[in-house]
Amino acid sequence: MKLGILFSGGKDSTYAAYLAKKYNHELTCLITIASENKDSFMFHTPSINKTLIQAAVMNLPIILQKTKGKKEVELKDLENAIKLAKKKYKIQGIVTGAVASVYQASRIQKICDDLRLECFNPLWQKSQIELLDDLIKNKFNIIIIQVAAYPLDKSWLGRKIDKSFIKEIKILSEKYKINPAGEGGEFESLVLNCPLFKKPLKIKKKTITGKDNSWKMEVEVE
Repeated sequence: MKLGILFSGGKDSTYAAYLAKKYNHELTCLITIASENKDSFMFHTPSINKTLIQAAVMNLPIILQKTKGKKEVELKDLENAIKLAKKKYKIQGIVTGAVASVYQASRIQKICDDLRLECFNPLWQKSQIELLDDLIKNKFNIIIIQVAAYPLDKSWLGRKIDKSFIKEIKILSEKYKINPAGEGGEFESLVLNCPLFKKPLKIKKKTITGKDNSWKMEVEVE
C-alpha cells in the first residue's frame, strides 16, 4: 500500500515509517506540519526544521504545511496537507507515530475516514521501555534536543538514546512518574541515523538555551 508518513523528525514518527516499510508497504512521501505554536496540542515542533534534510537522506518527497497551531483549527491545515499528498502522490493511507495520545490518534483517524484513507498507528499502546529498546536493536541513532520536566536538566541535551539512557530514564520514571519515552512532552528527540537513511546526519553547530528544567538545543546538521 502507498503510504504517507506524518513526520516530525523525532523517534516515534521515524520508527513508525521504518515499521511500515518492514511490513512491505511503500513509503511514498513525508507530511510535516510546522506549527508556530510551540505548545501545539497536535504537533511536535523542536526538530521540524530538520525534516527537509531528513527527507533528502531518506530519498522521499516531503509536503511541508505551515499552521498557526490554534487548537482544532490546526487540524484543517493537517487535512489540507493529507489531501495534497493523496492528490499528488496517490497515497492510500497515513502512518502516524502515535503511542498513547488519544487526542492525536482520534483526530487523525477522523481525517483519514473523511478522506477514505487507511490509518496505521504501528506504535499504538506499545510499552514505552520496549519501544526504546527496539530503537536500539534496530540501529537508530537518536539524540535528545529538548527537555521540559523535573528532574531532567541541561545535561540531558545531546544525550543518545542507548542502554545507559534507558536504564537511567526508567529509574527516574518510577521515582518521579515521568514518561520514559517522553510521551508527555518530558523530552523531544531528533533522529540522526536509522536504516531508512542513505547516510547519517552530522551535527555542525549547536546552541543551547533554557533554565531550570526547561532546556532546548538547536542544531545545524549536514
